Amino acid sequence: MAHVVVIGAGIGGMPAAYEMKEALNKLPGKGHEVTVVSNVDYFHFVPSNPWVAVGWRTKEDISFQVGPYLNKKGINFVASGVKEIHAKDNKITLHNGHDLEYDYLLITTGPRLAFELVEGLGPDGHTHSVCHVDHAVEAYHAFEEFCKNPGPIVVGAVQGASCFGPAYEFAMILDTELRRRKIRDKVPMTFVTAEPYIGHLGLGGVGDSKGMLESEMRNRHIKWMTNAKTTKIEDGLMHVETVNSKGETEDTHEVPFKYSMMLPPFRGIPAVAQVEEMCNPMGFVMINDFQQNPTYNKIYSAGVCVAIPPVEATPVPCGTPKTGYLIESMVTAAIHNICHDIQGESPEKCGTWNAICLADMGDTGAAFVALPQIPPRNVQWMKKGKWVHTAKVMFEKYFMRKMKTGVSEPFYEKAFLKTLGIKRLDGE
Repeated sequence: MAHVVVIGAGIGGMPAAYEMKEALNKLPGKGHEVTVVSNVDYFHFVPSNPWVAVGWRTKEDISFQVGPYLNKKGINFVASGVKEIHAKDNKITLHNGHDLEYDYLLITTGPRLAFELVEGLGPDGHTHSVCHVDHAVEAYHAFEEFCKNPGPIVVGAVQGASCFGPAYEFAMILDTELRRRKIRDKVPMTFVTAEPYIGHLGLGGVGDSKGMLESEMRNRHIKWMTNAKTTKIEDGLMHVETVNSKGETEDTHEVPFKYSMMLPPFRGIPAVAQVEEMCNPMGFVMINDFQQNPTYNKIYSAGVCVAIPPVEATPVPCGTPKTGYLIESMVTAAIHNICHDIQGESPEKCGTWNAICLADMGDTGAAFVALPQIPPRNVQWMKKGKWVHTAKVMFEKYFMRKMKTGVSEPFYEKAFLKTLGIKRLDGE
């Protein structure tokens, strides 16, 4: 009998639990167990957070209690954060005081939002965030107050951030909502980003992302600052340094704002980061090609919490994003390899790390495909159109339904994507 513990009940953890349970049920023997551990008792669809921040969604619209759905599939659920991982003893200690032993551990925690790395950053400082639904709810309440007496807005991502898409989405969504309220003319908007150019996205660009996003921002009267290092944020004032290609400061700026949303750097959560020889200096789990930690071979990891080096050197540090389909690719590889190990076989499955992204822009959108996500690529393209906004709305409903029905990859989804050459595993 094998006991697999999954830490995290998000976009990586929920599919991982369902896939793991289904895979274990097909193995010889009985009594295999899956337990999900999470510091919250609900799932929320993170890509919809920018909509929550302008009131287009509520927290209730994009979240649900996970316990009943996991239990229905025979999966145990414990609503408690992890205090410590005892990697050498195959055991975790929870904040509720209980210990949980495992045969295999799959870490899908997502990141810690490291607001403290920039003075004044974050909900406890002077800017807002859309990285967590609770932060998005706070951002919405502040936005409603802002609209009563509008002024300048600053949106973007600070140095060390590794997920730039939501910043672009939120800037465009704000523009759309402000035009609907007929107060856009009262709101100068500036996009401040660590990226070396607009549309870099932490990926070295995808297709003509640079030209397309620059054009979109010009059309929406959004000014931008790239190669930007945010040094300090005060109430209503952002201090920014812009650097040259060598990383040398060229100019300093004081950018005023009445409302701001800045994406923070990500780091590993404390319980994960403190495990000796398991993580890199930023607390992300080191993995081999099989999603397996090289030091502790019973520990696997997938999602934002894994260590992936930047795709290229940039004057201001930019991390590599981990998008939804790439995360699902990691998860599927990890599940297969855990099953191989249970049967005494060597891990052999590698994720393709293919990426599909639907980026909403309020009244239009941009879709991109990168096969694989990290260059050089076999396929890359980006398309813009109103259909993308509709597609993202539909995908939100579709993914939420998958997480409730307990099917990570329905056969029709797999067949459809396969016709487009998009697969989760190498060699499929």
